[in-house]
Amino acid sequence: MSFNNIFGVAGSALGAQMIRMNASASNMANAGSTAPSEAEAFKAKRPVFQTMLAEQQINGQQPAVGGVRVVEIAIDEAPNGKIHDPGNPNADEDGFVYMSNVNEVTEMVEMMAAARSYQNNVEVVNTARQLMMRTIEITKA
Repeated sequence: MSFNNIFGVAGSALGAQMIRMNASASNMANAGSTAPSEAEAFKAKRPVFQTMLAEQQINGQQPAVGGVRVVEIAIDEAPNGKIHDPGNPNADEDGFVYMSNVNEVTEMVEMMAAARSYQNNVEVVNTARQLMMRTIEITKA
């Protein structure tokens, strides 16, 4: 395995975790939004990851070193809550407004897990860089 492979795998993970954090931030931003119907209410978004290793082996290519990519942003189908708030400008004819289906606790856990994974992959890149620099120093001597 070359250093380019290490940087490629870690880079794909960094990109995937950044998308995960962006989706979680978007969900958190829309957590308090309301709508006049359940169909119009905000639904949380979830990135779906796929290993690039599995994809390359299926296609009959050389064995891969790994990596990850986001194949889609799925819609969370959890039900939206509704509350009776006839004074709300988004209220329907019966006085109900529909809330987003975002669970703020779940989003905080998602964001912390994504941040931790991102930090771990930054550490992989830093360690590989340090090893590469040591290898260069040894070859100079």
